[in-house]
Amino acid sequence: MSKELLAILEQIEREKGIKKEVLINAVETAMVSAIRKTLNLESSHDIQVVINPNNGEIQATYEGKKITDLDFGRIAAQTAKQVIIQKIREAEKENIFIEFQDRVGEIVSGTVYRFERNSIIIDLLGKGEGILPRRHQCPNETFRQGERIRTYVLEVSKQVRGAQIILSRSHSNFVKKIFELEVPEIYEGIVEIRAIARQPGERTKITVYSKDERVDSVGACVGMRGSRVKNVVNELRGEKIDIVRYSENMKDYIIAALSPAQIIEVCLDKANQRAEVIVNRDQLSLAIGRNGQNVRLASRLVGWELDIRSPEDVEKQRLKEAPPKDDLINLSGVGEKLLENLNAAGFKSVIDLAGAAIDDLCKVKGMGQKKAKKLISEAKKTIPLNEKDKKT
Repeated sequence: MSKELLAILEQIEREKGIKKEVLINAVETAMVSAIRKTLNLESSHDIQVVINPNNGEIQATYEGKKITDLDFGRIAAQTAKQVIIQKIREAEKENIFIEFQDRVGEIVSGTVYRFERNSIIIDLLGKGEGILPRRHQCPNETFRQGERIRTYVLEVSKQVRGAQIILSRSHSNFVKKIFELEVPEIYEGIVEIRAIARQPGERTKITVYSKDERVDSVGACVGMRGSRVKNVVNELRGEKIDIVRYSENMKDYIIAALSPAQIIEVCLDKANQRAEVIVNRDQLSLAIGRNGQNVRLASRLVGWELDIRSPEDVEKQRLKEAPPKDDLINLSGVGEKLLENLNAAGFKSVIDLAGAAIDDLCKVKGMGQKKAKKLISEAKKTIPLNEKDKKT
């Protein structure tokens, strides 16, 4: 091996970050195979090749004997070319893996390179290729070849062909990172993102909290005339953003999470982390949202199950669950004692009494025929119309 070839190896070391010693060791190993093939030796024969890293001098031994009758320079040149190409590829793959492994959870920029099945291959500005699978794309987004795009690095793994970089635009943390880029207070840690609930491509609810009472968390995220949140919406291609102020008071937090609906009352069931939310009928559709989207995202945001109801629904449920009223006591001539006797005989409501035979009713203790006729007649008059229809 000549000094010129050593100079090439040193240049590769500077440009590609592959140490010269690694390249030399690879060339030595490759030359062992080349010499074995040239001399037609079996793999059991011991061959050693040593290259001087200072002057390129090559020493080769076979079973303890020095090999002198081969053109080591020619063999070295042939094998070195192959080894260098291979090592450069391996090093580039390793460097890509190391660089992007450290960038998991970050936003990266790139251009749409090609479309492959249900995935989009992203050229990460010449540093590697990332995969944007269909499941990590937003349903409202379409891209053109060569278009600039920002994505979230979700996962990096080693594969036979090199580093596999999985990207996402549908992940909730993509929204979080975009806000960090657009809102200095979040990046600096003054404003904290407490929770995110997202329906990719449609709507995102994000909870923010200010560690400095002088800084309004919601105002910081919205920006002057809405400039900051508009930038986020533009990046998400029109996805709606609800910015919710965090509160330790769960009622206030739930009310904010269900915005823009107007809430009348919130009843908490802390043991089961469930809340009954009362809204006027004209606010029901707004609170629930299209296909239940608003209440579903709000529920995920606060971590509680939310039941949206109107006052009318609550009243109907209350009446339905109320214990049955003993209406016999309201009939004239029925006192506590007679009521007890009627119940004991199986007459527990005016409906039972209205359908009774006079002879059966006369069997009740303290009941005469005249009184029985009078009670049956009065009972029939007090039965609601729908119940009368059932009796007939």
